[in-house]
Amino acid sequence: MQRQITVLGSCGAFPEPGRACSGFAVDWEGYRLVLDLGYATLPRLLAHWPDGRVDAVAITHEHPDHCVDLHGLFRMRLYGEAGGTRIPLYCPTGVLDRLQGLEPDVDLNAVFDVHPLPGAYRVGPFELTGVPLPHYVPNAGIRLQAGGIAVAYSGDTGPAPGLAELGRDSDLFIVEATDRDGEARQPARNLMTSAEAGHWARRAGARRLMLTHFWPGNDRAAAAAAARAEFGATVLTAEEGLRVALGS
Repeated sequence: MQRQITVLGSCGAFPEPGRACSGFAVDWEGYRLVLDLGYATLPRLLAHWPDGRVDAVAITHEHPDHCVDLHGLFRMRLYGEAGGTRIPLYCPTGVLDRLQGLEPDVDLNAVFDVHPLPGAYRVGPFELTGVPLPHYVPNAGIRLQAGGIAVAYSGDTGPAPGLAELGRDSDLFIVEATDRDGEARQPARNLMTSAEAGHWARRAGARRLMLTHFWPGNDRAAAAAAARAEFGATVLTAEEGLRVALGS
């Protein structure tokens, strides 16, 4: 059975034409887990899983380019499958607060069984660990372990020692590489460059690095080259629809 991750979206802030913001679909021997659901990811999720079945969702933080389509998933489940089993949702507390503002007269807990991040949980076949990382709002990097394989995802973050532990010996380390002009000169770092992504993936001892959260208009090939110079191993760029086998 499949063990793979599919890119639903790869842009930071807002989607470029034909793309979407942050989101990944994890297939693990029939278990379906979603990492982030930013702008325009839900239609891609439904193209990937046409029956709409999702076993669990993990959201790194409350910025809408990472969570706004979670509201679409809520509505799909509430109005399309009322009374069904609630979806386990792992996220910092601000995510539900942000989404509740979109529709104050409904109860998100009617659809989602919420578990706070950071934290450690057994989620289907996975050991899921949320690691706090610096951002403008609380952000939890997410590590999934199953069958001797680890996949890690930074969400949005500035450079931080926690990245090395998050991605330690992972098969695939998905790291934000916003490369926004002037970011590296900020006194308090909340986003990273592609070179920094490569540095922390090397520190973590990751087998493969996938760059994501590209600032719209950035040169992705140049980002990959800068990361590769620091990482020294396989560097992928998140591209909508890309499927990566895990453990192969």
